[in-house]
Amino acid sequence: MAERKTERATDGVTVARNFIARLGKAKFRRFIKLLSENVSGEVIAREFGVSRERVRQWKNAFGSVVQTYVVSPQVKRLTR
Repeated sequence: MAERKTERATDGVTVARNFIARLGKAKFRRFIKLLSENVSGEVIAREFGVSRERVRQWKNAFGSVVQTYVVSPQVKRLTR
């Protein structure tokens, strides 16, 4: 049973709903926008008045980071 409570507590939708209930939908939209613009956790934390750790927790709850490796065009030309 304890495992189920933990699962619910970390569910992204639940965390998002709690965020909206506490801070409002406008701030939620702002938070998501800042994440999509790759604004640093420090800057976001300052704006929202929370710790960088809280920003990291929200970020991980709301989605996932996707990294892509792009070979520079100059190096790519060498493969031809």
